[in-house]
Parts: sequence; structure tokens; C-alpha cells
Amino acid sequence: MAGPGADAKLSGLSKLFNGSTMRGRANVAIATYASIGLLVAYFTMKPKSKK
Repeated sequence: MAGPGADAKLSGLSKLFNGSTMRGRANVAIATYASIGLLVAYFTMKPKSKK
């Protein structure tokens, strides 16, 4: 694993979703769960077509 100063050269989304730190991996997992939840909410709330 990377040391304490490993993400000093990263910026933007690379710093948030860094795969070599625990916080970065947690952010990836949270973003994945959030996107799946949004998709489920969208398809359950979407109005049904009247054919």
C-alpha cells in the first residue's frame, strides 16, 4: 500500500477516488451504492405508460 504522502501529487477526482488508500476505496464503494440506488429509485418512480 501507499505511504502517508502518496496522494500529495494527485488532484481532482483522482484524489477522491484513489484506489490505493482506504478512503479512496470507500469513496468508490459509496459512489457505486449511490448510483445503484438512484437507478432503482428512477425506475420505481417512473410513470407507467398507458398502452
